[in-house]
Amino acid sequence: MDSGLGLGDDDDRDMGSIWASLPWLASCVMVVGGALPYAPQYQQIHRTKNTDGFSTRICLVLLVANILRILFWFGKQFEVTLLVQSLVMIAAMLLMLNLCCSVQNNDRISTKQHHITDLDLRFFWSWDGFQDYLIFLLAFTLPCAFATLLLLDSSLFVEALGSLSLLAEAMLALPQLLQNQRNRSTTGMSVKMVLLWMAGDGFKTAYFALNESPLQFLLCGLAQVLVDLAILYQVCLYSKAPWDKES
Repeated sequence: MDSGLGLGDDDDRDMGSIWASLPWLASCVMVVGGALPYAPQYQQIHRTKNTDGFSTRICLVLLVANILRILFWFGKQFEVTLLVQSLVMIAAMLLMLNLCCSVQNNDRISTKQHHITDLDLRFFWSWDGFQDYLIFLLAFTLPCAFATLLLLDSSLFVEALGSLSLLAEAMLALPQLLQNQRNRSTTGMSVKMVLLWMAGDGFKTAYFALNESPLQFLLCGLAQVLVDLAILYQVCLYSKAPWDKES
């Protein structure tokens, strides 16, 4: 009798430890889940040596959004999980940009190069050197960090900073949506990336709701899910058999 009761207690403890580990597992998924969808696209660009189907402006949107989110954290400290997620995402976008620059420079026929120092808005975020993107990010981050330091006690400024960050993040897939519409094709875009976007954004939205994160986070997640659905519709619209194509 005692032996049976002991086994039951062990089972209860095991179940309790499993349930206790779920928040930790959810946090780990949140940290890497945002960057994970770009792994298939990275592999596809690396394999095909072609960047035509991928909009590098996605990197711009995510870099700006996550830099602003980090600054927002200093004014209104939310879950550390989301702060770490931003750092991981910035690293992932820099890797994507570095690969795109390398591939584009190898394929470039013209000897004319475009750099940030040209101050030509026609080629904004279409520079040839990876260092040009780093210069822009530095020029963007330093004034924003200085303004945040000065206005850290202003709740209006802090909330505006958070709203800008999440508005930018909510529109992260919009450049890809517009590029697909302009090309009337999704060739070169990784469908796996979009499917992982959809799964990740759905999980993220549920995470925000369950953890009672600021309302801006929840609205951001919902907006991202809608844009993901629109891109999946484009995949079906522009291809008779999208799942048979390179993805």
